[in-house]
Amino acid sequence: MFMPKLRRATAWVVDFALVVALASALAVLTFHRVSALVTDVPELATRGGFDLLTSRGDVLDASQDLGLSLWNKSVLYVEQAFGLLVLTVFLYQWACLALAGRTLGKALVGLKVTPHLPRKVRAARRAAVTTAADVAVYAVACVLLVEGQVVLSVLVWAVAVALFLLNALPVLSPGRRSLADRLAGTAVTGIGLSRPVATPLVRTS
Repeated sequence: MFMPKLRRATAWVVDFALVVALASALAVLTFHRVSALVTDVPELATRGGFDLLTSRGDVLDASQDLGLSLWNKSVLYVEQAFGLLVLTVFLYQWACLALAGRTLGKALVGLKVTPHLPRKVRAARRAAVTTAADVAVYAVACVLLVEGQVVLSVLVWAVAVALFLLNALPVLSPGRRSLADRLAGTAVTGIGLSRPVATPLVRTS
């Protein structure tokens, strides 16, 4: 049987692997959307999608207005991808907690969130904190970087790391309650297996 802390870490790895898979799929989709912008313009047919995204509108053989327009659309596609990623992660966490009291990762290692979260508000609170700590703040930092706000992006990255540690490190304490647990009034526990109770024999005279 896994140690409690190792089980909790394993559950997080499984759930985060799903996030990485989704992020990878959105990255591929976004790359193709940006590349389509280039191929739709004959003068830019030889330019790659990555070049366009990093050009900040300074595109070879294109007018400044056209270059800025294409770059702005590319940035918009990236922002849409990050927004969809955050929304999907939140809905995954919320739906799993509200309906089953556990995510896929917790179910695989025999963990559950107690008390069960039938109330949508409590489930949403825990899902929001988890999403912010794992994905949302990092997404904001990435968007700021794409927008050219380097200093602000670094500051937000620092906040993201601090929030992640603030949420994760309390799991190592004896109470093993993360920030999300404390704000939602929950705890993550193992699923106990009930043992059959022996029925006493009744002697008849």
